[in-house]
Amino acid sequence: MAARSNAPVIIIKKKRVVAADVHHGGAWKVAYADFVTAMMAFFLLMWLLNATTEQQRKGIADYFSPTIPINRVSGGGDGSFGGDDIFVEDRMAQTGDVPTIQSRGEAQSLALANGAVADAAEDADIEALRDVEDDLLGRSGEIVMSENAMRHVVTRQTDEGLVIEVFDRGDAMLFEPGTSTPTAVTRELAVIFARTFNLVGNPVVVEGHVRSLPLVLVDNPAWELSIERASRFRDMLERSGLDADRVARVTGHADRDQVTDNTFDIRNNRLEVILLRSDR
Repeated sequence: MAARSNAPVIIIKKKRVVAADVHHGGAWKVAYADFVTAMMAFFLLMWLLNATTEQQRKGIADYFSPTIPINRVSGGGDGSFGGDDIFVEDRMAQTGDVPTIQSRGEAQSLALANGAVADAAEDADIEALRDVEDDLLGRSGEIVMSENAMRHVVTRQTDEGLVIEVFDRGDAMLFEPGTSTPTAVTRELAVIFARTFNLVGNPVVVEGHVRSLPLVLVDNPAWELSIERASRFRDMLERSGLDADRVARVTGHADRDQVTDNTFDIRNNRLEVILLRSDR
């Protein structure tokens, strides 16, 4: 017994060896799941861009970009937009005001309404010029000029306005030959025109024209003569009661704008008095 108790105690320790994890745990699964989620989000975004309208996309963008101002003075921020996003139209920084965005339908309705008002005003303007034309030519039933004076007058409606052409006749001149001295018929026409023009408020233009001279002169008086005659008739209109502020321009065209093929024709000696349309 004594010999057995003195014997050394032998302890056997067994070490368990575990093989290395060749799959590196589950980290790759997390990375793959993130990749699949990102791809799904990307394709969902592509689908949304293709399946929604511009207004719907703007609504989605506004949902993720709230523009409620925190402070009315600062507009919710101190940047260039003052708390507004880039989708808000016609906004001024640092206001904090809630914008009023006009829909496309409202804008089109407003444009149509403005167009209708403009068309109505244009029609009224044209009708007023026609009334002036009728009064001058006696179509309204009242004779405002003598038969002798009416022989010198031709009218026409153009895009510019009512053009009243007054021209020389072989047996009656508007001005003394080679001068800007008016004859009796020209004085009569100036009084009638001024009285009739006062029925409307349209601007007035006076243009002078002369025929070409059969001789070649060193100093051609065509330019000076056409301007002098137009200016003289403008002065006669104002003396007869036309407001001077209504005269828009007075020009002379010399012999550069003839109405007949024969540039020497006396018919080319004329005045053109134009009642401009109000929108011109």
